Amino acid sequence: MFSRRHFLQTSAALGGSLAASSMLPAWAQGAGAANLSGLRPLSGTEFDLTVGRSQLAIDGRVGPAITVNGQVPAPLLRWREGDDITLNVHNGLDTDTSIHWHGILLPNEMDGVPGVTFPGIRPGQTFTYRFPVTQAGTYWYHSHSGLQEQLGHYGPIIIEPRGADPVAFDREYVIVLSDYTFEGPHRVFQRLMVMSDTYNYQQRTVGDFFQDASQNGFMNTLRGRAMWGRMRMSPTDISDITAATLDYLINGHGPDDNWTGLFEPGERVRLRFINASAMTFFNVRIPGLPMTVVQVDGLDVQPVETDEFQIGVAETYDIVLEPREDRAYTLMAETIDRSGYVRGTLAPQMGMVAPVPALRPRPTATMRDMGMGMNHGAMAGGPAPTDDPQMAMGHGAQTASAPYAAMDNGSMDGMDHSAHGASAAPATSANDHGARGGGEMMTRHDHPQGPGVANVAMQPVSRLHEPGAGLEDVPHRALSYSQLRSLAPNPDQRAPAREVEVHLTSNMERYMWSFDGTRFSEVVEPIQFMQGERLRLTMVNDTMMVHPIHLHGMFFEVVNGETSHKPRKHTINVKPGEKLSVDVTPEHVGDWAFHCHLLYHMHAGMFQVVSVRSGETAPPPAHSGHHSQHGDR
Repeated sequence: MFSRRHFLQTSAALGGSLAASSMLPAWAQGAGAANLSGLRPLSGTEFDLTVGRSQLAIDGRVGPAITVNGQVPAPLLRWREGDDITLNVHNGLDTDTSIHWHGILLPNEMDGVPGVTFPGIRPGQTFTYRFPVTQAGTYWYHSHSGLQEQLGHYGPIIIEPRGADPVAFDREYVIVLSDYTFEGPHRVFQRLMVMSDTYNYQQRTVGDFFQDASQNGFMNTLRGRAMWGRMRMSPTDISDITAATLDYLINGHGPDDNWTGLFEPGERVRLRFINASAMTFFNVRIPGLPMTVVQVDGLDVQPVETDEFQIGVAETYDIVLEPREDRAYTLMAETIDRSGYVRGTLAPQMGMVAPVPALRPRPTATMRDMGMGMNHGAMAGGPAPTDDPQMAMGHGAQTASAPYAAMDNGSMDGMDHSAHGASAAPATSANDHGARGGGEMMTRHDHPQGPGVANVAMQPVSRLHEPGAGLEDVPHRALSYSQLRSLAPNPDQRAPAREVEVHLTSNMERYMWSFDGTRFSEVVEPIQFMQGERLRLTMVNDTMMVHPIHLHGMFFEVVNGETSHKPRKHTINVKPGEKLSVDVTPEHVGDWAFHCHLLYHMHAGMFQVVSVRSGETAPPPAHSGHHSQHGDR
């Protein structure tokens, strides 16, 4: 049961000496609730964290890691709501580092984003974070410097509620999902810049062509292939970094380690999932066990029972299980492109295993992912979107030979898009130039253009009712955002007074990622929010990939058809060709990062700053600082 990976991590943490207890797997050590996850916990109100370099072994291979206190993942931090926290972070690297407390509401200068909220932590220096804990739930922390996340600089946070926990459970496990590349993150990034599909080993074949032709007809299939060719895109590019270079981990363990969580039949087991990956979406299921989702992004939701859910990078999901049989169950986390997986086991005793499901066929993108899917059937939950360009581009849509052609965002071909998802119509439409109350409308109307924009979604639609790529046709229940309802009423139920629209843009052939066609490496003005206002942030995904978009410093409510119980999140997956809205009430003044949480997309420029200003002050000057790119090189 003892693995080489565990030996190396223990050696790094203890200066090369092994404690007797470490001769058992990490998840078998200790009997306290804090150690049930197999992660090394730290609790209290004052913490000392040292960022350094260690070696990490996965399934017999050894590579370099950036660690916190000598371990991957970093220590499990357990806080309590209402406490004041002090964290002394010492930089033992030869380059700058930082820690961002993901999803934690705190003063602006404590947010930990170099170049935006503080200068970063220089080599050999110590930075002290101090802030009150005003929330409870499941969160995490990670570096915001360069590509250090990919090398292991991330860890979980569990905050106990001040009062009674609304979720009843007998035991819990923290499940940190992540990815790692032995190739090295900077080498990976360089290869992507040269050829963006370098890691896509699942390209379509001649056999696929004839199979599609038998289903859709020869000419329709030929036209579809020609359209993809003109767009210089591949429908198999679901993920731009795959198992061709990535290894996938649960709590620092590869599939061969078989991470195991124990239970007694009849217990209520709480699993706290954190996706700390750099680039990987996971589809999570436990065959034979239904899951009840009770918390999302740290905030409680009304319980929803499901059999599978897709967790985007930086999201967290808490679920409760009630295994009643005296047998093992496989915890299966399959990558969104189905090129790889990581698995663990839930069992009554160590050493038990259950069958590991085979990888399912990889999904492919459709014309709808290109923003051309205005067929009514797909919107209403009918037939799946098609790769047939004639069917997908109904209603007189423009052809792909005019990728920059403008679309009518307000009416979307004369149709109210709110009727097709579970979202309500915006308080102010994208074509309104005046805000309620006489304020100036800040909605961005112009469609982004330039070398960083290879495609514009001509008919974006709400896709909140869809569970995610590859889960549309599974024979069991799969969770979607439209099913989520917050447990407590939303704290601000005012209608938004104005709308801000942001486009997610790319030129994947050049590996250029941006907001509104502009990378953050260029001088851009921040997006302006006003303290205390109620606004609607609308995002349109003009790219062919799903993006987990994270807004620092605040939570937002997902406009999913609910009125007073919209789900509140800090990160949301925006699907290809999708137009979705979230409502925001900014409370904390200052500059806050707003970015795609796919690490290499952010590194390539899909990053912006949201500047929250007080109504009593003049607008701040254009933000010209650059996001720190000087991390581990």
